[in-house]
Amino acid sequence: MPHRLRPVGPEFVDSAPVRLVFTQDVAAPPEAVFHALAEDVPGWPQWFSAIASARPTESGREVRLRGGIRFRETVLAAKGPEVYAYRVDVTNTPGARAWIEEWRLAPAGPGTRVRMTFALDGTAPFRLVCGLARPGVGRSFRTAVAALDRRLR
Repeated sequence: MPHRLRPVGPEFVDSAPVRLVFTQDVAAPPEAVFHALAEDVPGWPQWFSAIASARPTESGREVRLRGGIRFRETVLAAKGPEVYAYRVDVTNTPGARAWIEEWRLAPAGPGTRVRMTFALDGTAPFRLVCGLARPGVGRSFRTAVAALDRRLR
């Protein structure tokens, strides 16, 4: 059942009880990566296989993952080509209480260093599961970013 999460601000990325941070370099330039993240929301399922659908809304996005998890999100930062961040406002993920995902982009030679941070809070079981899921989430991130890089070349 969908439930509303606590409305946290951008500072939560640094103070969240659970932080999952992943980094990967890609050949595509920061401007192209930022465009794919912030401006081509419907294109996300074409490179991020965990996403079944994504569509922009007036203040953010609605995202459905494969397996049935849903998110209604508010974009907190879209400062191209450096940062794209959004807060999950409503989800059907059990135990979640606050959630921000932040993508930071930095030049890395001719390409981009992509850093994604999942900043999370929730019940004790939710936090435990998030920690246990770190390897799988990292693998999903690396696979998605590699697919995005191939798409942008």
